[in-house]
Amino acid sequence: MKQIDCQQCGTAVLVEKFSIPHTSVQWVSDAATSCPRFAEATADARDSVCGTTALSCSSLSQSIDDAVRDGRLPIKSRVEPVIGDALVADAL
Repeated sequence: MKQIDCQQCGTAVLVEKFSIPHTSVQWVSDAATSCPRFAEATADARDSVCGTTALSCSSLSQSIDDAVRDGRLPIKSRVEPVIGDALVADAL
């Protein structure tokens, strides 16, 4: 995983890309306190009747997309482990 910093607020996350739509993000700090957008969404969820909201940050997403486009974040090919002649995923 590679560290990517949000270009707007500077929040750092660890990111791995396996394809254009498949992005794995691991927060290294609490999202609700380190990202202003997540903090806002979390507060909105607490105030809503159902208590849920879709959490995302367009600035962080753009920062990740820019890192891919600039070559700072490569798109990795994911290889399923093989045992004998069978894929491990097939055995699950």
